Amino acid sequence: MAPRHFLTTQDYSRAEIDALLVQAAEFKRSPGGRHMAGKSIALLFFNPSMRTRTSFELGAFQLGGHAVVLQPGKDAWPIEFEVGSVMDGDTEEHIAEVARVLSRYVDLIAVRAFPKFQDWAVDRQDTVIKAFAQYATVPVINMETITHPCQELAHALALKEHLGSLQNKKYVLTWTYHPKPLNTAVANSALLIATKMGMDVTLLCPTPDYVLDERYMAYGRLNAEENGGSLKVSHDIEEAYSGADVVYAKSWGALPYFGRWEQEKPIREANKHFIVDEAKMALTNHGLFSHCLPLRRNVKATDAVMDSPACIAIDEAENRLHVQKAVMASLLGQG
Repeated sequence: MAPRHFLTTQDYSRAEIDALLVQAAEFKRSPGGRHMAGKSIALLFFNPSMRTRTSFELGAFQLGGHAVVLQPGKDAWPIEFEVGSVMDGDTEEHIAEVARVLSRYVDLIAVRAFPKFQDWAVDRQDTVIKAFAQYATVPVINMETITHPCQELAHALALKEHLGSLQNKKYVLTWTYHPKPLNTAVANSALLIATKMGMDVTLLCPTPDYVLDERYMAYGRLNAEENGGSLKVSHDIEEAYSGADVVYAKSWGALPYFGRWEQEKPIREANKHFIVDEAKMALTNHGLFSHCLPLRRNVKATDAVMDSPACIAIDEAENRLHVQKAVMASLLGQG
């Protein structure tokens, strides 16, 4: 029987998500455990990490397990993902061997692999993690690709800790300026989890070019319908912030300009006023503010917002440890 993976929360029901959050809250109250005693996890990082690597390594350790960290192309062989490729270039081994061999060694495999940012039609296929899931015979965990489901759970747990029920709370997912075009993963994921929790979600962005991939917009509409929430798009800052219970900030690149960033740059430069500041937060319903981190202060959000009691970004970051332990325990049948 094929193992169950944790690639996206869309593969999990609302009840299953709620159960993971309950387990994570229990781990937060009592960090130790033997849920991974004698077990191991391979953490493959194709891209840099601080919170993700630290929280997964510590999480495995606290549950009695062991984590092996690998960086393909650096301290591990470069991997080929194309089926039928003639491997006469830089890659040394194929995913078909890598995933199956690691599955003989470890009990879980986790992967972090960002898009290439050249062609969204290619990037949206999420080839790397899907290939691991295809060939692995143990559960595979998404540590961020074109979605970031672990961040979703940490975010949801932090919101529940501060707000209790999230049903029909007004949630604003706002685009913010950044000097470089960034991955849409956290924005995609924020949209998924907020709608799955039954919140009334507003996606705030400068122009229609910044609306997220239709796949995630469709999932968001479906989640909202199934869970009694709503989803809309706004380009009006004041209208979006007005009465908000939560403001979640993230910068992301406009999909129509993928691979043509110099053409997109003037649009980004013209919308620096999307920064989250005190004046905008004053329009909210004493709203919470959060961000996945890392955050460039006074670019995405001001010092005043980051240092205010309304900011729960540190709580969210801490919760990465607890939710990932819940995910690992669940996939090992110990949750």
